[in-house]
Amino acid sequence: MSPVRALLLENLHPQATENLEAAGIDVVNHAGAMDEDELIEALAGVEILGIRSKTQLTERVIEASPSLCAVGAFSIGTNQIDLAAAARHGIAAFNAPFSNTRSVVEMAVAEMISLTRRLQVHNRLMHEGVWNKSADGAHEIRGRTLGIVGYGNIGSQLSVVAEALGMNVIFYDNAEKLALGNATRMPTLESLLQAADVVTLHVDGRAGNQGFFGRKQFDTMKPGALFLNLSRGFIVDVDALKEGLESGAIAGAAIDVFPEEPKKKGDPFTSPLQNTPNVILTPHIGGSTEEAQRDIGIFVSKRLRDYMQHGSTSLSVNLPNLQLDQPQGAHRIAPHRAPAREHPRRAGSGEPRVRRARRQHRGPAACDARRPGLRGD
Repeated sequence: MSPVRALLLENLHPQATENLEAAGIDVVNHAGAMDEDELIEALAGVEILGIRSKTQLTERVIEASPSLCAVGAFSIGTNQIDLAAAARHGIAAFNAPFSNTRSVVEMAVAEMISLTRRLQVHNRLMHEGVWNKSADGAHEIRGRTLGIVGYGNIGSQLSVVAEALGMNVIFYDNAEKLALGNATRMPTLESLLQAADVVTLHVDGRAGNQGFFGRKQFDTMKPGALFLNLSRGFIVDVDALKEGLESGAIAGAAIDVFPEEPKKKGDPFTSPLQNTPNVILTPHIGGSTEEAQRDIGIFVSKRLRDYMQHGSTSLSVNLPNLQLDQPQGAHRIAPHRAPAREHPRRAGSGEPRVRRARRQHRGPAACDARRPGLRGD
């Protein structure tokens, strides 16, 4: 029986390849992202796909890739994957919810300090040969109020670090969250915007968040506040942000994510925010440290390996989480979903029917029946 094959895109850390190959999986690496047609062609006979944020695993790609068993998002976000379609076709999806948290937090802190001290403005002037020693517009972050929108893994850790630097922390989240340290939960987004000297976004990539931060929210912000977005590019109205910066209502901004981003390193990039004073633009590198990428490579590749070897769906983002034992010399038992025509009473019900359990023996890694059993009727 041929070994399981994996396709890893977008310059994933070498540790991911090492972990999968150590499990007997054949790995092919590709430096850049792929569009739908390229991905469909590349996935022929491939059981495992590894991507970052640029490659889109759409329903069309899933339908055209009958061998695909599991996908790993080597990132926090999973909005680049059609999770519902993957679940319908029995494809387990995994991500790295914690591995680059610290890297994003440190970058947010660095940008807050840089904007508050106007370091990028002074840096530009010095390179132009202008000596402008002045305290005008420069402040300490100590004693200032940080407003965190989205109090998940990143937002909550940023809360702790910012408080240690002497900031007052307030946050807003739609879900119930435990406030860490002395952080204060705000009842509404508007109340946070009115009180914060610095507003930073750390929300997820669900479709409902698209464009949620626009002109109304910028107009609600405290005059002279700073704005950071290190979460998702499509959640912010960039033109409204530029207007606020040019009017002086917003004193500065740091933007790491954009509504449209180049597919690969070296591609041209344009944004309305280019050449705007007191604005830091970075190419989606919030989680891009060597430490974070190594940890992500290890974490996600282990999830993929365990799923293929033992059927463990622990920390899957689209299937029920099962932490299974890992006995030596045995592999997982997969449920089999029968076609609708074999069970006319269940046609269209969307419910899995377990016809029989069968044990596959295909070496150290197995993808039962090429695709795990929960396939749509």
